[in-house]
Amino acid sequence: MAVNKEAYQRIATYCSRAGATLVAVSKTKPIEDILALYELGHRDFGENYVQELVSKQSQLPADIRWHFIGHLQTNKVKYIAPFVHLIHGIDSLKLLQEVNKQAAKCDRSIDVLLQVHIAQEDTKFGLDEQELQALLSFPQLPAMQHVQIRGLMAMASFTNDEEQLKAEFAAAKQIFDRITYNSVLVKSPHLLSMGMSNDYELAIAAGSNVVRVGSLLFGARHYPQ
Repeated sequence: MAVNKEAYQRIATYCSRAGATLVAVSKTKPIEDILALYELGHRDFGENYVQELVSKQSQLPADIRWHFIGHLQTNKVKYIAPFVHLIHGIDSLKLLQEVNKQAAKCDRSIDVLLQVHIAQEDTKFGLDEQELQALLSFPQLPAMQHVQIRGLMAMASFTNDEEQLKAEFAAAKQIFDRITYNSVLVKSPHLLSMGMSNDYELAIAAGSNVVRVGSLLFGARHYPQ
């Protein structure tokens, strides 16, 4: 399926009016599809796999803002550290320390979001609120000058139950408010990344200001055999 330009314009307008950043999730999609959105003026793209992101970044315009939205392994950070715009899924102190280390080698600072677990599914990564507070209380955190914690990322359960989604998004927003207003380590602008193709409107209504939309823009994903 080619890029759905009508859907893009509709969703981009909706997000713009709500003050939310639209991240076009382009994983498994070809360069041509990304360029089609780029030519419409879009600049924020999200990828889940390091090798795929590195390959695409080398072939596409330099002003694209690349968001890494998948589960990031510490041994893969070095490959995206030179260029990544925002890492959405920091779920451990060890990973945060590695991002700081690799960013220092590149002489840059990398914006990150801490991933909080709100879903009722056990398969999703993330910190609970106690673990989040413990990470933000780590004594050496203020000395980590090459990462900037901008806020939180959350993934709701994969469900069509709107009440459950609303409850999970509301829980994330409550944690986000407590964290961003009580911690000097969380830098402005404060970002709350939650909401995908099936629930981005509910997420924005709950307070999300970054949404990650893929299938509505690019169609269903096609994974290699």
